[in-house]
Amino acid sequence: MSNGIHHVTAISGPARRNLEFYAGVLGLRLVKKTVNFDDPRTYHFYYGDEIGHPGTILTFFPWEHAAAGQVGRGETFETAFRVPASSIGYWTQRFLEKGVSHETPSRRFGEPVLAFRDPDGMRLALVGVAGAEAEPGFSAGDIPAEHALRGFHSVTLLLDDAAATGAILSDVFGFQKGGSEEATQRYQVEGTTLGGIVDLRVVGGFPRGNLGAGTVHHVAFRAADDASQEAMVRKLAENHGQRTTAQKNRDYFRSVYFREPGGVLFEIATDVPGFAVDEPQASLGQSLKLPAFLEPRRAELEAVLPQLT
Repeated sequence: MSNGIHHVTAISGPARRNLEFYAGVLGLRLVKKTVNFDDPRTYHFYYGDEIGHPGTILTFFPWEHAAAGQVGRGETFETAFRVPASSIGYWTQRFLEKGVSHETPSRRFGEPVLAFRDPDGMRLALVGVAGAEAEPGFSAGDIPAEHALRGFHSVTLLLDDAAATGAILSDVFGFQKGGSEEATQRYQVEGTTLGGIVDLRVVGGFPRGNLGAGTVHHVAFRAADDASQEAMVRKLAENHGQRTTAQKNRDYFRSVYFREPGGVLFEIATDVPGFAVDEPQASLGQSLKLPAFLEPRRAELEAVLPQLT
């Protein structure tokens, strides 16, 4: 059974700037260039490792004139990636050279953490993980493979109360309650390296957030296939009184959505069929891919989508 985070989807400002930061500065691979199926005059970018494994995928809806969002209660506060523990110094130096807004490295749950922000102010972090240097690192640019990002470490959610959210993480998504630090309770999937941690930070009385550039739209959790997803949907309804949307076909996975008790929008996404379903692995992300129902509008959409070069 596959457990953990499948992908995180956020909102950004201009598409070209987003691409330059995530592919250029952070060295992630653009594994899919498509459109927002519900707003097709907007891109939908998927960044990840070489083939876009679940647990490595950060996706964006880039709106050229998006107003800045405000992170608050009922939202994702921070999205963290894994790097080898020995790479924190490399990344600190790179952020200085590239003018990336970042904090002084600190420690959380015994691990070194370098918190930083993207050009829209989205909160991100690199967490130094012991043993990550033994994992393959994807490198397509000037970042040495040994320092490359190695998928998600965790997301941190801001909540009024952690109990009901924690119960869903444990019962439906296979996480187990772990340690805590100050107001943060950690939930972790044993044996899952990619995206196996969700931190719940209790911030009672904190104002609610506003969606906009620099904020996370939703967090998606993994289901191996349709049957696994169906079992999760059933468990959500029977044990937690939570109803999901009908299944939506996103071409690269199939999704259902629900708003968890703390207000964060959660998705359950299938691992199948993956990103190589409509283009070869070697050329992932190079051409604009459209779902079948939008293919007749290709010329119109290509004319209005922002230029990326």
